[in-house]
Amino acid sequence: MTQSQPRFRARRAGIARALHEAVLPARLLLVAKTMLAVGLAWMIAPHMPGVTDEYPYYAPLGALVSMYPTLMGSAKSSFQTLLGLATGIGLATVVVLTVGPTWWTIPLVVGVGVLVSGTGWFGVGREYVPMAALFVLIIGGQNADDYSLGYLTQTAVGVVIGLVVNVLIAPAPLTVAAVGRVAAFREQLARHLDDIGSAVSESWPPEHEQWADDAASLADTTGELRLALVEADESRRGNPRAKGHRSRMEQSHEELATLDRIAHLIRDISDAIADTIWDRPAGIALDPALPEPLSAACHAVAEVIARGDASTPEDHRIRGEAARATRLLLETVDSRTVDVRRSMGPGVLTAMHLRRILILSGTGSSPED
Repeated sequence: MTQSQPRFRARRAGIARALHEAVLPARLLLVAKTMLAVGLAWMIAPHMPGVTDEYPYYAPLGALVSMYPTLMGSAKSSFQTLLGLATGIGLATVVVLTVGPTWWTIPLVVGVGVLVSGTGWFGVGREYVPMAALFVLIIGGQNADDYSLGYLTQTAVGVVIGLVVNVLIAPAPLTVAAVGRVAAFREQLARHLDDIGSAVSESWPPEHEQWADDAASLADTTGELRLALVEADESRRGNPRAKGHRSRMEQSHEELATLDRIAHLIRDISDAIADTIWDRPAGIALDPALPEPLSAACHAVAEVIARGDASTPEDHRIRGEAARATRLLLETVDSRTVDVRRSMGPGVLTAMHLRRILILSGTGSSPED
């Protein structure tokens, strides 16, 4: 298998995942709300009093920048945008009231705007600081005061409309999706450990290599899940549809922390066995007596991972079988260590990590019990 094939598969999977996420119900709801907010803003903007009705095109812009997947995200981005606009307009006003827009004051005020926007105070509105200053000086010209008032007011009108639409049609919290992704990650870890068990029992080198290629993706998946949980927490804030979701999110955070530790252990097992199978520089030979008990222990522990913290009689039976399989692997490792007078090898590391995985998976007792 060439090195380009795993990268191609990963890139193809990434494209498919991105297309799938683009048409999720939550995303489609955001699309519909954005269209509604922009349409309402454009319809209301021409009826604003005074000179502001001359600049209706900024209202749809305000509605657009206020639309975020979460309520708190919408409120935060709206405030930051208006703050950035007000700051940029203020910088331009200083120039208008003093030396006026010239060949050197315009780039100077834009430079100051870029400098100020780098303070971190404006968040997503940082780009509007130099932009607003530039627009006021170049587009506003002799009517800079009227333009500034219309620009800021109409943008604020759009922002308010966007926030109202977002509140009246509150987005569903992302809790269910995040919890589902954590559960899917648990199944992914179980499959990966199961594949390792199958690879060990195959003739070497095994024909099935995907498990070795997938090991590196486990850390990336963990990072993506952390971000998904953070976004789910954000989606609950101020959301009337998020009642009763707090305990589920706390449980998911704890579960992900445990799965992250299990993922590290599985990656270590995967790397050690892959080094041995393909005779890499870091590889250490696996004793011929170990593949069978090692494979059985991997399969048994993988089933425990897949079941999570369930506590039915069947779950207790499966946990007991996994504990016995791990104990048998340890006994075989101990026996072969005495016979061949050598303890190094992937069998030792795998036995140690499988014991730790069983403990992390909530066996409630040491695997030796």
